[in-house]
This record gives sequence, structure tokens and C-alpha cells, in this order.
Amino acid sequence: MGLLVKGGTVVNHDHTNRADVYCDNGKIISVGTDLDVPPGTEEVEAHGCYVMPGGIDPHTHMQLPFMGTVASEDFYTGTSAALVGGTTMIIDFVIPSPQQSLMEAYETWRGWAEKSVADYSFHVAVTWWDESVSADMGTLVKDHGVNSFKHFMAYKNAIMCADDVLVNSFSRCMELGAIPTVHAENGELVFHLQQKLLKQGITGPEAHPLSRPPMVEGEAANRAIRIAGTLGAPVYLVHVSTKDASDAITYARANGQQVYGEVLAGHLLIDDSVYQNKDWATAAAHVMSPPFRPPEHREALWKSLQSGNLQTTATDHCCFCAEQKAAGKDDFTKIPNGTAGVEDRLTVLWDQGVNTGRLSMNDFVAVTSTNTAKIFNMYPRKGSISPGADADIVIWDPKATKTISAKTHLQNIDFNIFEGMNVTGLPVKTISQGELVWSDGKLNVTKGRGRYINRPSYPPVYEILQKRQALNAPKAVERTAQ
Repeated sequence: MGLLVKGGTVVNHDHTNRADVYCDNGKIISVGTDLDVPPGTEEVEAHGCYVMPGGIDPHTHMQLPFMGTVASEDFYTGTSAALVGGTTMIIDFVIPSPQQSLMEAYETWRGWAEKSVADYSFHVAVTWWDESVSADMGTLVKDHGVNSFKHFMAYKNAIMCADDVLVNSFSRCMELGAIPTVHAENGELVFHLQQKLLKQGITGPEAHPLSRPPMVEGEAANRAIRIAGTLGAPVYLVHVSTKDASDAITYARANGQQVYGEVLAGHLLIDDSVYQNKDWATAAAHVMSPPFRPPEHREALWKSLQSGNLQTTATDHCCFCAEQKAAGKDDFTKIPNGTAGVEDRLTVLWDQGVNTGRLSMNDFVAVTSTNTAKIFNMYPRKGSISPGADADIVIWDPKATKTISAKTHLQNIDFNIFEGMNVTGLPVKTISQGELVWSDGKLNVTKGRGRYINRPSYPPVYEILQKRQALNAPKAVERTAQ
């Protein structure tokens, strides 16, 4: 049986119009007025509401083994919370251990994700390098619909990539038509500063931002961008948190380089004063990397998002409860890094973006859904209210209000970084795969209904560059012997 969303205003990234939306068999069939639909079609009322593409969160870590523990949110609870918040797809991360086969890690994460209730896909991290990694990257792109690979420039003695790994992996991405993504923090500097602070007896959460100052991110962002630029590769920087890094992206883009930037909802709304909280547990609950920054960086991030130099918004949703955070009670470097947000991202961005005039409704759709779909080659299947697109839809009531709280959220964590925030504008209904899964405060899902989404590769950049270079190939200078 089909489903008709009736009486709303459709908001896409590039236009807004009054229209009904008819869905069947998991797809959007038609968009318009006075649609001819079969008898018995289920109707979903949307009068006074906006009808928008479901959110896509390009950066989550469900069930992640990290820093001696495992994130409290698994793929079932995490994607359930996502649907409640109007997000209908996540892109999570496969993170192999050093020397672990990428394919082995990928199969492990695919098994964990089988309980998802919303659509999902994966970035795969490159944490070491040899020819087997190169081969696995090819298999992932060609046979498993992976078109992005993650590189951590932080976390020394664990998963940090040295420059030689970046060069080899970026080059392989170019051959495969995949996008390199980067966590930009100088891991050597972070490690040095951590040890220095511990020796000084500064062991609490207040030391966390001191060990990862803005220039640490700025240096790594510049280095990743320059490496990519030298090779001719595109690059996507995750969780950009500083003016330093956003300025590096802006400069590179202004000079014709293919660079993309992602910003977290938390970094747009919260500053580093949280680490000064006298309650250790509250301060520790905000420990994530990169950390929350001084207010001037937050304002710079908004401006970069508004100008289009940052294109996507995410959460880095990685949940650790108070008991887990307590592992670092006497040593801040042992506090598991991570916060939540997959349930609240759209709501807080609407409240602080659209309601304040920083973003138009169309901008909101772009930065929460469409741009991610475009960058990772899913558009217009995802990120669009148009015929042929997946029927992933959020019905948004711009007048609905609530107070965000850990006491009422669905996320499987005992803390909310947006605690007490009063927001206006809420997802009142969520449609996933053409099914009404969230409506009037009730979630109706079956474990495992989420689908793995293949993301096709792009034409290999390496081949394009080879053809271009062949046309302008420099000639060797002939010299006579002296």
C-alpha cells in the first residue's frame, strides 16, 4: 500500500513549493498537487508543516570499541534515536586495528549493523599500509559500495596515520574514484602536550582542550590539504572545529582545490567553558576530539557554513556513559572521547540556524542532507524530495517546541550536551523507506529493517589527471656531455 503526504510545503535544497508527495514501494513516485493515487493509499497529514528530505548524518560511531571500552549506543538504539530526530540515514566508520585486514574489520561492522532500523553505510579507515590494504580498498570500492576512506592524523601509538600512509592511501583513492577523509589533528603535538600537562599535575578534563589547541588542528588540516593538492586528490575534513582549519579550507577552495568540510552541531553551539565545570563528571562528559573551542571559533564556523566553505553537518555520535568516562578520573588521557547528538542535530540546527536567520530552510536541507548525499555520491537517491528518490522524509513542524534532556531522549547515554536547551521546530513525523516510523511521539520499527546503502565510486581522478598530464607532458631536457 502506498503513502501520501498531504497538505505540506516541500523544501528541497534548491526550491520550496506547496505539494503533496506520493510514495510506494519505498520510493517517491510523484510530487505535486491533485495527485492521482490508488484507493486505500495511507494519508499522512502535513498541513502547516514542511516536508523535507530525511537527515543524513555523515559521521557516527555506533558500538565502537575505543579506549578500552565500547560505545554504549549500538546500531539498533542509535538508528532508532536517529529516526526520532528526523535522520533517516547514517554513515558510520569501520576502524581496523593496526595490521588488521580492512575486509575483516568491514565484515565485523556489517554484522553489528544488521540490527539497524534506518539506512546506513560506511567509511572505512586506513590505519596502516601495505599492498594488502591497497587490495582491500579496491575490493571495498568495487564490490561493496564504499567510496570513502578515513585517515586519523591523531591518536599516536594507536590508529594515527603518518604522512607516508596519507600519500599512499590518497593516491589509491584517486585510482579508485574514492574520497579520502581526514581527522585533522597533529598527533605528535597532542601526545607531547598530554605528557607535559600530566607532568605538571593537570590531570582533569580541563587539560583536554589544552592538549589539543586550535593550531594543532590547523597544522594538520593544512598538511592534509597540501598533500591532497600536490597529488591532485579531493579531500574531506571531518569535524572541523577551528577558525584555523576552516580558513585553510576556504583558502584552498578559493584557489581551485576540491576540498570539503564537515562541522558538528556541538561545535556550532557549545564552547570550551564546559571543561571548567567544577563537577568532574559533567566536564568529562564533554570530552571529545577535537574539543569544544573558545566562542570566536564557533562564530567562525557559522560563517564558514553560511558561505558554503563548510558543506555538511554531523554529530560524531559516540556515546560513553558516566561510568565509562570515570576510567580517566586520575588521567584525562584515559577519558573515553565522545558525545551524543544523532537525535538532536536537526532540531538544534533549525533552532539556532533557521530561527536566527543564519540559514534559510533550503540551506538547512543542504547542510543536513543534500550536500552529504552529493559529496558521497548518493544524490538524488538520497537528499531529495523528487520522483525516483528513496522515500526518506521528515515532516517538520516549525512551531512545535520542547526542552532537550537526557531524561527524555532516546539515545542510550546518561548525558546530553544540549541539556536544558529550549528549541522551536521539531520533526513530528519521520518516513523511512516509505513507512511512517515516527509519529506523534511513537516509534514503530522492527529491528533489522535498515538497509546497507551502496555508494558508487566516482570516475577515477588518477585517470583524469593522467589524460590531462599527457596533453601537457613536460619534455626531458637534452644535455650534451661536458
